[in-house]
Amino acid sequence: MAKQRIFIAGHNGMVGSALVRQLDRSPEIQLVVRNRSELNLLDQQAVQQFFKHERIDQVYLAAAKVGGIHANNEYPAEFIYENLMIEANIIHAAHKAGVQKLLFLGSSCIYPKMAEQPMTEAALLTGTLEPTNEPYAIAKITGIKLCESYNRQYGRDYRSVMPTNLYGENDNFHPQNSHVIPAMMRRFHESKQAGDKQVVVWGSGKPMREFLHVKDMAAASVHVMNLANDIYQANTQPMLSHINVGTGVDCTIRELAETMQKVVGFEGEIVFDTTKPDGTPRKLMDVSRLKALGWQARISLEAGLTDTYDWFLQHQSHLRG
Repeated sequence: MAKQRIFIAGHNGMVGSALVRQLDRSPEIQLVVRNRSELNLLDQQAVQQFFKHERIDQVYLAAAKVGGIHANNEYPAEFIYENLMIEANIIHAAHKAGVQKLLFLGSSCIYPKMAEQPMTEAALLTGTLEPTNEPYAIAKITGIKLCESYNRQYGRDYRSVMPTNLYGENDNFHPQNSHVIPAMMRRFHESKQAGDKQVVVWGSGKPMREFLHVKDMAAASVHVMNLANDIYQANTQPMLSHINVGTGVDCTIRELAETMQKVVGFEGEIVFDTTKPDGTPRKLMDVSRLKALGWQARISLEAGLTDTYDWFLQHQSHLRG
């Protein structure tokens, strides 16, 4: 029997590389990947040629232009343009080449800034987005609607998953541009190396955040992709088809810092700089739809941070920013 040819767009990123590791275990799968130099996903003609010649059975669309608050604020045009082009090129070319199954990976930032907590899938398009990442969020919402439109018009089976805050190996540990977990891990590690007496954490430590290890994200993505169509359709709606992926559990930034201190082995004191902004008080995903579909997260925060710190220690010489 011929192997399933699965294209992972964005295979070098944190989620894409986790998908490669997850899917590579199966002898029935042949992974198809292309570096940016081999296939420019912004080039519509190149993407169409790729699909025309490669006989792809399934697509995991993990490619995206991503960044923190600073990057989103500085380059809104690039964030909306590049993300729209990547997803439109891949989804349309996949359809034209007869690819029946595709999974689009989005982000929890698709939900309104003031969405009720925990955020359900039904909160989509019910309010104003967070201004700092609105262009990125609009592009991700468009990806969901592209999938739904091809399903409705052409009977495709294109699904979407929306992860909470992700972390794990291949994360971005840049001192200015990284997200909270890699930034904090690096700060605790460097303070431990320097023998510092304290680590300063921005804000009061009271805001609550949810974190999902990227291994769990990859496992959830494969689970959703492989669900029988009748089960998937029974738990979603044609115009509200995306699925939240998270742990369904959050913690305060203080609890995160204390767990990080333990994992890294920093023996000094944690100080909270309350002159710095706290951001949104809480961001938690409602994952009841995913649980009804038979999947839940397995990796605890402490276990996930330990795993990530081990990876960081092995790769830190390449992570200098």
